[in-house]
Amino acid sequence: QVRVAESGGGLVQAGGSRRLSCAASGSIFSIDAMAWYRQAPGKQRELVASITRAGSTNYADSVKGRFTISRDNAKNTVYLQMNSLKPEDTAVYYCNADLMPTYNRRSYVNYWGQGTQVTVSS
Repeated sequence: QVRVAESGGGLVQAGGSRRLSCAASGSIFSIDAMAWYRQAPGKQRELVASITRAGSTNYADSVKGRFTISRDNAKNTVYLQMNSLKPEDTAVYYCNADLMPTYNRRSYVNYWGQGTQVTVSS
């Protein structure tokens, strides 16, 4: 079994910081791209940031300069450091990863975490 699990959500004041973590666990042979998405109430899920295995990153315009995505390949973990948080950053944040299980080394499979709530108060 393979799973992806987020942690680090919570309540934070506007202007504050929060660090989200996402760990992939189980019978994993390899991990390709990893990413963070978010979904606010009444809105579609949107890409926040992504990172390749080599470390190339991509950010939504709304978070550029405030959020930083990073990963630790040895720990199968991706992080999202969120600074200068705004009330409009309030959302459920989801981790997404392309994983290759040890029991199926033919292709990568896309996995989602269950999400972690981040609430930014004004």
